Amino acid sequence: MAESGEGPGTVPEHERILQEIQSTDTACVGPTLRSVYDDQPNAHKKFMEKLDACIRNHDKEIEKMCNFHHQGFVDAITELLKVRTDAEKLKVQVTDTNRRFQDAGKEVIVQTEDIIRCRIQQRNITTVVEKLQLCLPVLEMYSKLKEQMSTKRYYSALKTMEQLENVYFPRVSQYRFCQLMIENLPKLREDIKEISMSDLKDFLESIRKHSDKIGETAMKQAQQQKIFTVTLQKRNNVKFGKTMYINDRIPEERNEIVLKHAFEEEDENEEEVLTVQDLVDFSPVYQCLHIYSVLGDEETFENYYRKQRKKQARLVLQPQSNMHETVDGYRRYFTQIVGFFVVEDHILHVTQGLVTRAYTDELWNMALSKIIAVLRAHSGYGFPVNRLFDLLFEIRDQYNETLLKKWAGVFRDIFEEDNYSPIPIVSEEEYRAIISKFPFQDPDLEKQPFPKKLPMSQSVPHIYIQVKEFIYASLKFSESLHRSSTEIDDMLRKSTNLLLTRTLSSCLLNLIKKPHIGLTELVQIIINTTHLEQACKYLEDFITNITNISQETVHTTRLYGLSTFKDARHAAEGEIYTKLNQKIDEFVQLADYDWTMSEPDGRASGYLMDLINFLRSIFQVFTHLPTNSSDHAAMSGKVAQTACMSACQHLSTSLMQMLLDSELKQISMGAVQQFNLDVIQCELFASSEPVPGFQGDTLQLAFIDLRQLLDLFMVWDWSTYLADYGQPASKYLRVNPNTALTLLEKMKDTSKKNNIFAQFRKNDRDKQKLIETVVKQLRSLVNGMSQHT
Repeated sequence: MAESGEGPGTVPEHERILQEIQSTDTACVGPTLRSVYDDQPNAHKKFMEKLDACIRNHDKEIEKMCNFHHQGFVDAITELLKVRTDAEKLKVQVTDTNRRFQDAGKEVIVQTEDIIRCRIQQRNITTVVEKLQLCLPVLEMYSKLKEQMSTKRYYSALKTMEQLENVYFPRVSQYRFCQLMIENLPKLREDIKEISMSDLKDFLESIRKHSDKIGETAMKQAQQQKIFTVTLQKRNNVKFGKTMYINDRIPEERNEIVLKHAFEEEDENEEEVLTVQDLVDFSPVYQCLHIYSVLGDEETFENYYRKQRKKQARLVLQPQSNMHETVDGYRRYFTQIVGFFVVEDHILHVTQGLVTRAYTDELWNMALSKIIAVLRAHSGYGFPVNRLFDLLFEIRDQYNETLLKKWAGVFRDIFEEDNYSPIPIVSEEEYRAIISKFPFQDPDLEKQPFPKKLPMSQSVPHIYIQVKEFIYASLKFSESLHRSSTEIDDMLRKSTNLLLTRTLSSCLLNLIKKPHIGLTELVQIIINTTHLEQACKYLEDFITNITNISQETVHTTRLYGLSTFKDARHAAEGEIYTKLNQKIDEFVQLADYDWTMSEPDGRASGYLMDLINFLRSIFQVFTHLPTNSSDHAAMSGKVAQTACMSACQHLSTSLMQMLLDSELKQISMGAVQQFNLDVIQCELFASSEPVPGFQGDTLQLAFIDLRQLLDLFMVWDWSTYLADYGQPASKYLRVNPNTALTLLEKMKDTSKKNNIFAQFRKNDRDKQKLIETVVKQLRSLVNGMSQHT
């Protein structure tokens, strides 16, 4: 009863233990097994029986599974046995292939090693060639340097050194031979400096010895030039100064003979005259200057040269003790001085900075002081000075030329600083300050309240003031010549005329041609020139007050301001028309017509409307320029009218050229209608009176040629045109047959190409036939005109 009582409870417990053993990790089996031994004494046996039964169940399941998979296993073994033979064959083939590859690779390896060795050699050769190519130019330049040093071309040698240092040496600086060359260059430079300075010392010694010869040659040349000038004047006087008396024939013939001998002597002596370059070789100076300039030591050379020449000047100016005893003593003294300054003048003009004008002026002042002291000590008074005055007059002319050049720069600065707008005046003091400097009178403007504007721009009073300053500067030299008031007055007027007609006129013309000067600035320049022209009479009064010579004197020279400023105005007007036409061309170039369009857009082209708006704004500016008098208003109006007419004519011509362009091959009727819309806008612009003052439809007539041509094509009124051609009352009087023929042929080509099936439509056939008929008639008309011509 006890055993039967334990059986049912023990079996589930054993099954639980078996499930736990099968499902848990092996590390946790110990506690589970311990629970078997902890139970009743027979529990272990029963557990073992249960365990055996469980094992048998698992064996049966394994057997079932093996039976199920046994056939697949057998098949796999069979397949492996079949593959075994193929695998052994494959192994033999692979082994054989590997052996043959190894045998073939030995030769490849040998050849590859040879190739690698050749490639390394080739790379080394290439590297060597590259390095040699890098070094060869350096060596060639250094060889060239040595050659230049040996042939005494020192300036070229210095330039070669610069090239070596800046270009060639940096490429090969890692090589030892380059370092040796670099270390040798400073020594070569010092050698060149010493050699060039030695040549300069020889040169200075040479010109010191030859100063008298140089001066004698220069004085001889000056004398011959004067003889030639005087002789030429006499010849002209003989040629053009004949009188009506017969008795004057003999002296006239005698003068011809004398002049002939004078010119023959001049020709004979001309070959014997030597120049300063023939007597002195200046190359040591040029070479030394260039060398020191390249070496950056130009200041040292200049100081040395000037110091040595000053010493030589003091020696030349020191007279000999017996100089006053003979004429040759004076001659030799002065020829040495002249020779000295001839050399310095030559150096001044052929070198840059070695000798300056201030330096020569200093030497000249020193020479004058010494000469005056020598003459006072060794000679008396009473020598003729007429030639000195002639020299002073020549110097005066050169002085005036210098003044003209200076004032040209002054005028240019004034024009650059001007804003080219009327001068604003805000108070009585400003107005009085301006009219005190510039003679301006306008009663109407004086009555206007402040603020107001003067019609001219700021440059006008400045120009007037500077002209007066020029007169003062010219007078300052002329009044020291001890001439009469009439002669001084004539000098001042002539120099002032040169200032107006040459200097100021040239500055004005250059100003007008500058690109940044616009249309309104050009109009202001026209107004400015008018006021400057009116101010010329005040300049004449200014000169009269200085010289006390009345303007009514017969020989008084007048100022040429009228022609000067009139030419400037014409140039400014022409520039206005040119700039305006150029702007029109820029707009016309934007035109982009579709010449094959079938229908027009119904509105004018955009480029043309922009052009018309631009022209309206420009002419509005012209007509609204500030004017304070009827003269200025008339002037602005005249310029605006001429510019407007010129612009309309130029626009009409440009549009006509666009139609007749040889590169344009086809024009459709739709394109002609679109073009007609644009011309209508041009006519509306002309009829809107953009500039006041035109009579009737004068401005519209600029487009009459285009209008009649387009009407002819729009209406297609060829019968009227051909019938009335040549009649004064013809409706299409302005249409040239050549023009009509050119345009019609372009339309004919378009009709042929656009109407492929025209031959199947009667209307199109009739239209094409009509075009061809009109073309033939126009050609016969054109041929008849050419034959008649």
